[in-house]
Amino acid sequence: MSKKSFYREPTTGKIAGICAGIGRYFGIEVWWIRILAVSIFLLGGNLLVVFAYIGVWLMIDKRPISLYEENHAEDHTLKSKPWQAGKVPSELLADLDAEYQQIEGKLRKIEAYVTSDAYKVNKEFNQL
Repeated sequence: MSKKSFYREPTTGKIAGICAGIGRYFGIEVWWIRILAVSIFLLGGNLLVVFAYIGVWLMIDKRPISLYEENHAEDHTLKSKPWQAGKVPSELLADLDAEYQQIEGKLRKIEAYVTSDAYKVNKEFNQL
């Protein structure tokens, strides 16, 4: 298993890619990190946020190009919400409907078995 490393993500980031790098490292959506940073900035941590951001910018390396190529398939999993994957709402609803129909079919089979005589007989045999 490969060791996780923290890098700046300037290609996916807004300024220097610090928030994008933190989001990738911890597996959190980037917008949460940005909201947290802006909230701290607005709630009185002005210098703290500015100095921390500049410090991390100077200390942390950019993500190497080789890692972009190796983890290309992983980039798609960052979009954990279906609407971020580029599907139209009608497609999402159709997919959800098909999935729920499949689950409902399985549930009906389970209910039919549990309420059947075969279940009662199997239960009695297992208790012997």
